Amino acid sequence: MLEMEQKTPPANARPAGAAPVARLGWLKGVILTLFIAYTATSLARLPGVSVMGPLVIAILLGMAWRGLMDIPTDAAAGIRFASQKLLRAGIVLLGMRLSLSDIARAGVKVPIVAGLSIAVAMGVALWIARQLNVERRLGMLTACGTAICGAAAVVAVAPQIKANESETAAAAAAVALLGTAFTLLDLALVPLLPWGAAAQGMFLGGTLHEIAHVVAASFPFGEKTADTALIVKLTRVALLVPVALAISALWRDSPRAADRTEGRRTRFGNVPVPWFILGFLGVAVLHTWFSVPEGVKTSAVQTAYFLLAMAMAGLGLSADWVTLRRLGARALAVGGGASLALSLFDAFLVSFLRP
Repeated sequence: MLEMEQKTPPANARPAGAAPVARLGWLKGVILTLFIAYTATSLARLPGVSVMGPLVIAILLGMAWRGLMDIPTDAAAGIRFASQKLLRAGIVLLGMRLSLSDIARAGVKVPIVAGLSIAVAMGVALWIARQLNVERRLGMLTACGTAICGAAAVVAVAPQIKANESETAAAAAAVALLGTAFTLLDLALVPLLPWGAAAQGMFLGGTLHEIAHVVAASFPFGEKTADTALIVKLTRVALLVPVALAISALWRDSPRAADRTEGRRTRFGNVPVPWFILGFLGVAVLHTWFSVPEGVKTSAVQTAYFLLAMAMAGLGLSADWVTLRRLGARALAVGGGASLALSLFDAFLVSFLRP
């Protein structure tokens, strides 16, 4: 009897060979996101498509793959790894794109425009979401993406409010599509306005969603416009850290946040600290204080965008099409209204400041 008991496997024991099979499935998911990210990065170099940027293309390709192709069930772990872990790594490395000294040299008007732009866009987006009875998490994600830095802000804030894949994908896709549309609109309208190069750059950097959109829209107007636009945009990106921390604290303390953020994050006071966002700021400080070789900086930024493209592919592959169709129109309504309000506000603000 004793011998039989010793030979009986534990109830939670894995079958022989289960671990290698699980690792193979994980690898399938990672390779699939890598393939989609590589394809998106290649397509983003084509004329006429580059305005969308690799992040937008990656999430759209992932969504299309999910809708048209079969995805192996054992690949889910690898896809989830890309959309969560690689996302955080990409955001940290993206800090190499930001130099705090450039922002300081640009003068006080830049943080004024960046801060007010974020406040107005988020306020309008959350108000529209409330009027349309949009899901609270979807409204917050769309507000952050519109106000700060597009899909990168969406996926950075999503863990703080415990948003699911469909909500994150819907908000990221809506913000990305709206950013592309407003980029094309700005290319047509900005030359008609009585502004100099600095004013053009301040408007474009204060209103457009992704860094790729800002670069695409400002480059045709000359170097000064492009430089000013990028500095304003990067100031908005820098404000992602305090905004995300504030959202994390307010969401946790809200009586309505039954689904508040959980996880293994160290707490700073009563605020769950998202270390990957602080990592982003730390890399930016490192880039500011130390002389980083241009080759290292370029490689770090390219790696960051590729990891983010893999994360976007993972989000697209994880999206539930039924939920996505239901959420997508609402996200577009919230983001569209906020984007229009932001453009009108910044046009008035830039005309008033006369940079």
